[in-house]
Amino acid sequence: QDKLEKGAKKYGSSVEAIARKFEDYFYRSMDLMGNKRPDVICRATEHIDEMLALVKKLEKKGYTYEIEGDGIYFDTSKINDYGELAGVDLAGLQEGARVKKVEGKRNPTDFALWKFEREGENRAMSWASPWAGKSFPGWHVECSAMSIKYLGPQLDIHTGGIDHIQVHHPNEIAQSEYATGKKPFVKYWVHHNHLMVEGEKMSKSLDNFFTIDDILERGYEPMALRLLFLGAHYRSQQNFTWDSLAASQKSWNKLKLKLAELNQQVLKENTNFDWEKHELTAQAQQFSSKFFEAINNDLNTPEAVAVMWQVVSADLSAADKLSLLLKFDQVLGLGFAIQKDIDVFSVPEEIEKLLVERKKARENQDWEKSDQIRQQVEEAGFKLMDTESGQMVRKKVNQL
Repeated sequence: QDKLEKGAKKYGSSVEAIARKFEDYFYRSMDLMGNKRPDVICRATEHIDEMLALVKKLEKKGYTYEIEGDGIYFDTSKINDYGELAGVDLAGLQEGARVKKVEGKRNPTDFALWKFEREGENRAMSWASPWAGKSFPGWHVECSAMSIKYLGPQLDIHTGGIDHIQVHHPNEIAQSEYATGKKPFVKYWVHHNHLMVEGEKMSKSLDNFFTIDDILERGYEPMALRLLFLGAHYRSQQNFTWDSLAASQKSWNKLKLKLAELNQQVLKENTNFDWEKHELTAQAQQFSSKFFEAINNDLNTPEAVAVMWQVVSADLSAADKLSLLLKFDQVLGLGFAIQKDIDVFSVPEEIEKLLVERKKARENQDWEKSDQIRQQVEEAGFKLMDTESGQMVRKKVNQL
């Protein structure tokens, strides 16, 4: 909220316009990366009533107190299990170190549920509340209020960065569980580590903050970036470099070509091939078991990707390979189903004519003309290879 207020002032725009701009860009980026959109997309500003109801419920149960002129706070001394998720040492926690120091707070771990606008602030986003005329929700309460509204009092999986383990998520747990009668808020927490860039923390001040457009402008594909990310476990700290993305792009090109080759090979044998109904051989089934064992072991995507590459080079039938790769991609989300249908070997009539001319030039040992035609073919987006059986042409992988 504070960042939106500052952004609106900086760009001379409304808070809503700034929010929509970044919201649209976020979803465009996620679409390009192959991430599925959620069934429910909810905005905090459209759920103020739910947040107020949650705070009022906690107040009624005796878990809150008011700091005059500041806001309504959750009293963590009223509960005996605050911070269990993070293993917070409550006795050794110093106010002002990990938590913001606020005059009037009873305990270092107490946190704001609802804040009052101070004189002269003139916030663009503030609402009337039972406690103050112009006020706004605390940072943590919106997450609980919207989660409970759409998913119920208990979530199966809750994700977030490791930086939320110490404060934000313990606060979510406390306000949610003690508002809903101590029903466990989350069954499984999935905390991901941070992404480094060239060995340093990503930040605008270091000019190493990159967006999906930076990836595209340098000629890389979003799926190459996704493949790169899948190569590191979500709990490990990954270091992004442009060299690593270049290597991932080469790997992605190889995968695209292999999928197209496998698909064409399979369709030659069976035009009605259905990979979902294909019965895997015993050897292929072993690869499937290894892949899903890795995924089921705390989402071990690096190991799962390694199994995928083993399948690519394994001594299996084209039908087994294609079926396995498409099955794996239901988890990996790299878009194999689209890539397999791209015909990389069919070429237009004008390219066929050039190949005939080049064949004659080579028979006449006119190497200069042969090289000129090769260049024309390459510039048209095709890769030309001289093999023992003659000229072979396919679309360049980076054109797929």
